[in-house]
Order: sequence, then structure tokens, then C-alpha cells
Amino acid sequence: MASHHILSVLVENRAGVLARVAGLFSQRGYNIYSLAVAPTDDDRFSRITIVVDVESSPLEQITKQLFKLVNVVKITELHPDESVERELMLLTIKAEPGARGQIMELVQVFEGRIVGVGHDQVTVMLAGTPAKLDDFEELLRPYGIDELQRTGRVALPKLERQAPKLRTVKGKVS
Repeated sequence: MASHHILSVLVENRAGVLARVAGLFSQRGYNIYSLAVAPTDDDRFSRITIVVDVESSPLEQITKQLFKLVNVVKITELHPDESVERELMLLTIKAEPGARGQIMELVQVFEGRIVGVGHDQVTVMLAGTPAKLDDFEELLRPYGIDELQRTGRVALPKLERQAPKLRTVKGKVS
């Protein structure tokens, strides 16, 4: 996964913007590994999180092409070590009565949630890092996965961890 980069693209929240961004990638032959989009806390803007394959084109070229689009406000490259990434997965698993306990235990260990129960199936929701979702999927595969959907990554920069320095004020103590 080292050849992938995460771009956080702030765009105007207008009809057709996502189509233009996706069209740019398609026209240039850039490979999109993951794409997620949603409005921000400000209704005027949406954030598009794009995980791109930089083997297909240099990252600098991709960002230059994106900036040419009129509705693009800001582009930030998020390095994996300096960002928080999450993804959501829903999957329906075969769950025969004898296996349900083991499946429920795995769901609990991975901090997932059962969101649907049928006679011989359960639907599970799990949010986490892409690696966590990959591991969970691999452990559930032997039970039989009937359906699986992943959202694609969303990411934000990590917050500063150092507290601001306080300056000492000398004065009289009352």
C-alpha cells in the first residue's frame, strides 16, 4: 500500500462537482483506490477523500490537474503517519446456530456491532482502519460471507499532541 496517497479535497457543494473530479481521473487514466464524499460542517462545502495510486501518475501531476477544476477550494495530502483514517464495513455472514457464538465473539473482539439477525445469517457493522477491516473480513471468510460493502476511507490530519507552553507570570501572591 506504499504506492497510495490520501488526498483530502475540499470542494464547493454543488451538483456535478464529484462527476467532474471523477471524470478528471478517468480522462487521465489515474487509478482511484478509494473515494468517499460528504458535506462538511459548512453546507457550502463537501470533502472528497481520494486514495490514489501514484504508480499510475505522479502525485504532483494529480494535484495540479485537480486545482484546475473551478470548484476545488483546497487540496491536502494526508500522510498515513500524520492522519487518522477510518472506513466502515457492512457484511452479511452465514451464521448457523452452532457458529453464532464464535461469530458474536469475533464481532465483540473487533468492537463491531450486529445490526441484523436472520434465521441463518447476521449482518455486522464495523468501523476502523482499513487493516482492521481486512483482518476482520479474513477471519469471517471461513463462515461464508454472503454480502460485503465498504465505504472507502475517510481521513483527517492528526491533532497536535503537545500542550501549548504556559508562560510564568511573576507577581504578588495574596
